[in-house]
Amino acid sequence: MATLPKSGGRGTRQNPENRYERIHIELELLDEDAAPQPTQFYRDTSRTVLAENDSPDVGFRFSLNPYRGCEHGCIYCYARPTHEYLGFSAGLDFERRVMIKEDAPALLRKTFLSPRWQPQVVALSGNTDCYQPIERRVQLTRRCLQVLCEFQNPVSIVTKSALITRDIDLLAHLTRFHAVHVIVSLTTLDAALACRMEPRAATPERRLAAIAALSAAGIAVGINIAPVLPGLNDSEIPAILGSAAAAGARSADWLLVRLPRPVDQLLMDWLQRNFPARCTRVLGRIRECRAGRLSDARFGHRHRGEGPYAAHIAALFRAAARRAGLDQPLPPLSAAAFRRPAASPAIAQQLQLC
Repeated sequence: MATLPKSGGRGTRQNPENRYERIHIELELLDEDAAPQPTQFYRDTSRTVLAENDSPDVGFRFSLNPYRGCEHGCIYCYARPTHEYLGFSAGLDFERRVMIKEDAPALLRKTFLSPRWQPQVVALSGNTDCYQPIERRVQLTRRCLQVLCEFQNPVSIVTKSALITRDIDLLAHLTRFHAVHVIVSLTTLDAALACRMEPRAATPERRLAAIAALSAAGIAVGINIAPVLPGLNDSEIPAILGSAAAAGARSADWLLVRLPRPVDQLLMDWLQRNFPARCTRVLGRIRECRAGRLSDARFGHRHRGEGPYAAHIAALFRAAARRAGLDQPLPPLSAAAFRRPAASPAIAQQLQLC
């Protein structure tokens, strides 16, 4: 078993300034020898549960995120800056101050009952992982899946947690209607690297076991090598695809690392602490793929990058995916079986006012 980093299993030791706050509090770096600080959970009182997306780079319009912030602590996570909108930091706060949408299942059910809802795919985990550790206790994702099953609305799930196997019963129900996909994020097969890069996520071995369990249950499952960090895990692409195919994955994709501010600074600090001899090389390769920058937010470029090294990664992935039999997309999801169960008179009256 890989040894957790000294920093209490956190991805970063830093809590950079929130760019949107006028007052900044100077905090000391996490003491590596101190006892790990527990995660704090807060109630999110949002009145809606589905976020609408208009990006041409993603294949869904609506996403559902039961949690804001993520205890997995992945150092590269592009969602970290969204925590700044809440008055928190994109660093340690993102990992140990997590918002919980306790009303998510009820709000989702209300949305589906409304005649305004046009049946379509909902992406579960469009931002943060819906199967992060707290899900084991509060079961928000499971209860949202129960609503999806009730209405037989299609869902596409992305996770790096083996906890998803707990819900195979619900996923199997949706599979009967071609209404579920699962994408497992698999960034490395190196347990030590995963432990440093994604400290509180499932080990690569457990993710492969989850893929096998999902596949054995007849659930359409693919993988996403997300992100590819040039000079750090890109050489693993063929091995990752081969292992995923052997476990039962049916499709694969990849995304180049995205480093919006201040994730770029967090990653640089992380590389200097964990891989000082490779830091310059990794950052240089990322810049090669980003026209000299560490990040590029342009649609059409941010997921794949550009330039000779990005083309090399793409070619390596295509060849390895073809060899592993993972070069085809998962079967399309269908909303044909969507149904709207009869609502109680009180709920029906409320919906008329929506």
